[in-house]
Amino acid sequence: MMASTVSTYQTETGWQRFRKDRMAVWSGGFLVVVALLCALSPWISPYPYMAQNLEASAMGPSASHWLGTDLLGRDVLSRLLQGGAISLFVGFIATAVALFVGIIYGVLAAEVGGRTEDGLMRLVDIVSTLPLTLIVILATVLFGQNMPMIFLAVGGVSWLTMARIIRNQTRELKGSQFVQAAVALGQSRLGIFRHHYLPNLAGTIAVCATLTVPGVMLLEAFVSFLGLGVKAPMTSWGLMIKEGADIMEECPWLLISPSVVFALTLLSLNFLGDGLRDAFDPRSSKR
Repeated sequence: MMASTVSTYQTETGWQRFRKDRMAVWSGGFLVVVALLCALSPWISPYPYMAQNLEASAMGPSASHWLGTDLLGRDVLSRLLQGGAISLFVGFIATAVALFVGIIYGVLAAEVGGRTEDGLMRLVDIVSTLPLTLIVILATVLFGQNMPMIFLAVGGVSWLTMARIIRNQTRELKGSQFVQAAVALGQSRLGIFRHHYLPNLAGTIAVCATLTVPGVMLLEAFVSFLGLGVKAPMTSWGLMIKEGADIMEECPWLLISPSVVFALTLLSLNFLGDGLRDAFDPRSSKR
């Protein structure tokens, strides 16, 4: 009960501090709008994102095509919304995979302690030294360019920082009085995890999630830029940027629109993550 009360108080005061950060609040609102527009793209797009019209090939922005068309006459706005849906979906699902693995790994390492904990964390250190982008590229080459593989590959290399953070936080909680009392009363480790660790790690997890999503999206965009991510006729912001960069001198609008939206989304995610960190981290300098 005491742990729950403390966690609830910290959450309430954290949200009060977060609402005072205008940049973080505006960033969160922008992300909600972008996510809704992309999620509703099949219904609100002016044209089917795969529809080709060679007579309208490589047209600049106009009243009929607000962001122009590509070399196959496909509407850029429609493809931008669909590409955003794919990029955000990859970002959120891969982040969920990274959070799941990182939380389980970090809590397990802190719980077992001793040499086993040291060995688990040394493994994290070793994997962190590897070129993670190369691992993702090799995974997509060896196991195929499909959406589940992209989720697993990107999420599978993004959990390392989360594991370190969760392990350190769990070690602090493990030595707290309310966890020691729960152990003395015979509460199971699963019960301690659910009722004591997770509520007190919620703020940390939220911060890590918002800071992981932009990194994951950037990694997916880089892989797609290399032609190893989402396959045509599907699209993503990274693939659109690649296609626009190939003909940027002849059709600059094909590069500008996905680059601007992608950059604004990444900036908003970082501002949101910084705002959550400042609000929920008790050691933050911003109060």
